[in-house]
Amino acid sequence: MTKIVRTLVGKVVSDARDKTVSVLIERRVKHPLYGKIVKKFAKYQAHDANNEYKVGDVVIITEIKPMSKTKTWAVQSLVEKA
Repeated sequence: MTKIVRTLVGKVVSDARDKTVSVLIERRVKHPLYGKIVKKFAKYQAHDANNEYKVGDVVIITEIKPMSKTKTWAVQSLVEKA
C-alpha cells in the first residue's frame, strides 16, 4: 500500500528564522449557511534547509515527520519567484 503525501501551495510570509519559513495557505470554501465563497487562511512552518526561499515566493510544501513542536512540513520546490 502506498502512502499518500499531502502537498500544499502557498506564499512565504516570513523567512526570519534559520532553516524555517512561514507559508500562508489560502483556500476558498462555500459558507454553509449563506452560500458565499469565503477565503480561509492557514499558516504553516516549513523546513528550508538551505535558507533559499524569501518572502513573497510561491512554494510547494509537503508533509513530513515532525522536526519540532510546530514544524511538520518541508518546502519541496519553488513555483514562482517573488
